[in-house]
Amino acid sequence: MNPKIQRKIEHLENIERFPAEELFEFIQLNKEDELLDLGAGTGYISFAFANYVKRVVALDYDNDILQYLEVKAKEKGITNIETIAANFKEMPLGNERFEKAVASISLHEVQPLSIVLGEIHRLLKDKGIFLCIELEKSVMPTGPRVSSKVMEEEIIKAGFSVINTIHSPTQVANQPVYIIIAQKNK
Repeated sequence: MNPKIQRKIEHLENIERFPAEELFEFIQLNKEDELLDLGAGTGYISFAFANYVKRVVALDYDNDILQYLEVKAKEKGITNIETIAANFKEMPLGNERFEKAVASISLHEVQPLSIVLGEIHRLLKDKGIFLCIELEKSVMPTGPRVSSKVMEEEIIKAGFSVINTIHSPTQVANQPVYIIIAQKNK
């Protein structure tokens, strides 16, 4: 394996984060659901949610990382994860396909945010749930960040209702985290 890719995988696998299972308190899963894991990376969300839904579509722009996710899924005996390498701004998926969508620490990298949120809105069924987990903007950010206030505003502009915003006591890489639960409006 390419050393650069190996380093990226090791970094992603070793990021300090809260257990994905803690997200179950914010999103109700159904065995018939199709879930979009946006910015899937090495499968942190995909693996945790796969046993509770019909299918997980793990979308990421990095095909090499997705190949790693596929190998790990096979090793774990998980057969209901489909990987797609694509740009978040033009996702090659059908309209209103998903009941749920999760974006975990991935939207802060994308500009303009409105295009990606519009794509998520397009992909969700009516009343579909969008779970956004992001790093809060702070005085001394270590990279690009979107404040929870700005994210809420953008989510509402994209056609969602914000159900709740939680400022998690758990940090990721020593940075504050927020969780926004939103529902698609008609």
